[in-house]
Amino acid sequence: MRLYIFLLLPTFLIACKNPKTETTDNDSELVEDTIVTSEHAPKDFREFKVLDSKYINNEVLWEDFIKPLEDFTEDMYQGLKPLILETDIPTLQEHIQKGDLSYELLTKFYLYRIRKFDRDNPLSLNSVISLNSDVIAEAKQKDIDLKNRKLKHLIFGMPVLLKDNINTSGMITTAGAAVLRHNRTEDAFIVSQLKRQGALILGKANLSEWAYFFCGDCPSGYSAIGGQTLNPYGRRVIDTGGSSSGSAVAVAANFCVAAVGSETSGSILSPSSQNAVVGLKPTIGLLSRSGIVPISSTLDTPGPMTKNVIDNAILLDAMFGQDLEDNKSIYAIWETGFYTENIAENGMKGKRFGVVKGLLEDALYVRAINDLKQQGAEIIEIDQSDISLPNFLRLLNLDMKRDLPKYLSKYTDDEIKVKTVEDIVEFNKKDTLLIMPYGQKLFEGIVADNETDEFLRKIKDTLHHNGKLFFDAPMDANQLDGFLSINNYHAGFAAVAEYPAITIPMGYTDEGVPKGLTFIARRLQEKFLLQWAYAYEQASKKRILPANYN
Repeated sequence: MRLYIFLLLPTFLIACKNPKTETTDNDSELVEDTIVTSEHAPKDFREFKVLDSKYINNEVLWEDFIKPLEDFTEDMYQGLKPLILETDIPTLQEHIQKGDLSYELLTKFYLYRIRKFDRDNPLSLNSVISLNSDVIAEAKQKDIDLKNRKLKHLIFGMPVLLKDNINTSGMITTAGAAVLRHNRTEDAFIVSQLKRQGALILGKANLSEWAYFFCGDCPSGYSAIGGQTLNPYGRRVIDTGGSSSGSAVAVAANFCVAAVGSETSGSILSPSSQNAVVGLKPTIGLLSRSGIVPISSTLDTPGPMTKNVIDNAILLDAMFGQDLEDNKSIYAIWETGFYTENIAENGMKGKRFGVVKGLLEDALYVRAINDLKQQGAEIIEIDQSDISLPNFLRLLNLDMKRDLPKYLSKYTDDEIKVKTVEDIVEFNKKDTLLIMPYGQKLFEGIVADNETDEFLRKIKDTLHHNGKLFFDAPMDANQLDGFLSINNYHAGFAAVAEYPAITIPMGYTDEGVPKGLTFIARRLQEKFLLQWAYAYEQASKKRILPANYN
């Protein structure tokens, strides 16, 4: 049986050398025949051309924190570990309310861990690109604010990392690319939402450059600005997944309370499953995309990445809201707290889930299904539909060719002179070894691909129809509540259907590679996804802290 697997999206895309001649049949064959999983990574997966960033100076990165962290000792760090490591947000807030912890100490704890583990040491992960120099002062203010008013949202005072394609005031937003290394911006809409609810922006996370739609031949987790992100469960051995690699790794290693990633097709689900964290790809339009470096206005969405399900719901709840600048933004009638309320109720009993027969060879998947059965779920085995995703690559090409110039024109600093993908391709040629050591095949493919708006509209209509049909046909025929997958195996179909998906740790292979059980549901059923994932999490408890980062 052929599986549609979108773990390393560019791996199948680079085969399309001439986008003008690769039409529906050829595209669907490329998607179907390319199976890339962490167990079947490219042969040169461990042979990185670049490991450490050529742009980040560790001394400069930490110069603003020398004095503020002077009084935070190793003994204090060790004493706080039992309160903070692997602790969910509600429990952290309880510790703070009791006076056992403060937002200032919580923030210093994460900064201390990032400095201790992330760069320039034998355990370095290269997951963080930059830090908010004001975050300790902001945390101190949160402690003062809490004394003067009631806690309004659980995200209040929680240090969050943002994928470095999300605009944030007072910081640089690079998408991992050298051409944007001086890109100072205003806040993206979702960042304004987070700040309005009181979240602390700790810093920016590394990513696969340009959200993994740039080089084609590079490993996931690599960017010119951030260097090579490494997996804490197996540095240089286990793939990080992409493109929200830094977000997933930082959460897995407890460098933050939570992180925000973004996905076009698998870019939250892939790194979340590869790093044993919970990642939610929402219905497209539930969360604003304004001020986020785009690939595709058709498919892009940000999403929460956390160590557990309740934190995922809290972070989602803090970000959602209608954005009039985003043409897909959804008017949500529900109020703050909607996604966290009653998360432990309405679990598995009587829920019907479809499982793909061909995936039942995976022992971890079978074990997860048995856990669901014990919680009262009904499991229906289904044959995977023989449906293709024609012109998927061309959708990304044509969307990015139109959408990236809009971002560059509206949301970047005046210092940024490039205005088109063609401009960036030419800029990168100035120093190929430093700026693009793995080349820029996908960007070159974008430049070469030209079509009419009408052609693009037809591609979108076909893909959306096929994606919905892939899920709706078996769900309608079998009266299913949801669809069960592994990692991001069906991320492409969920993307074009605009359906939400959540992945949650379901265990580790004999080689120690994390895997995720992925729930997929229909449009705007995130609350159900979170309830199902919470029920499975409480029944299974599969997440384990990476051994060298305890």
